[in-house]
Amino acid sequence: MYAIVDIAGKQFKIEKDQQIFVHRLEAKEGSEVDFDQVLLVDNSGKVNVGAPVIKGAKVTAKVLEHLKGDKVIVFKKKRRKGYRVKNGHRQYLTKLEILKIDEKASVAKKTAVKKEAKLADKKAPVKKTAVKKPVAKKAPAKKTAVKKPVAKKASAKKTAVKS
Repeated sequence: MYAIVDIAGKQFKIEKDQQIFVHRLEAKEGSEVDFDQVLLVDNSGKVNVGAPVIKGAKVTAKVLEHLKGDKVIVFKKKRRKGYRVKNGHRQYLTKLEILKIDEKASVAKKTAVKKEAKLADKKAPVKKTAVKKPVAKKAPAKKTAVKKPVAKKASAKKTAVKS
């Protein structure tokens, strides 16, 4: 049995008793963590795919330790320019051990709470508020171009020169 789970923004394929490294989680060492973002569960060939997650599915893991990953060297260079930059980086990680994968965890409590909230919403009186209609703005008046009368030029008559 395996599952695909979204943990800290990344997807992991996990199995029971597997140890994985994920981005640093805000949990103490030795504590148990539940993940409900289960995207897929394969139970001996029987595949259950969520849309996007499987409702009621849950993965329980134990935090083993918090540590830093291996150093990654980032080196940048532009040839013939005298530009070189060297940076190092160590990622903060959390080591998890998968304890169990539940396809259908106890959802009864969550649904009961939701049903009570819906009933309370129905019993509450509905307040009607006056909705103001938006006032349509008038378009600015278009200015018409005033045409100036064109002065007529006196036509120049050509006089014939007699010789």
